Amino acid sequence: MLVSSQEYFEMYLLILKSSVEVYVHGTLESSNNEVRNILRRGLDETMDHQALTYDYMKELGWYCISNVEPKQVKQIYESLQNNS
Repeated sequence: MLVSSQEYFEMYLLILKSSVEVYVHGTLESSNNEVRNILRRGLDETMDHQALTYDYMKELGWYCISNVEPKQVKQIYESLQNNS
């Protein structure tokens, strides 16, 4: 199965995001400073790769974000509170 470059980078970005979560939990729950420092370095490197990947995808128009007005955030927040 062939995937496009965009699909490849989307999958890669998801893997990086998942890896960050694993590193965070490992760092928080590590039993000693040596392990904590190793995991922290892995976390930092993975976050650097995530930022570079995100920036590359954004430049190519593959990862689009938009600013949300504070009014919209408030409306969604209130809607979620009412549904609880």
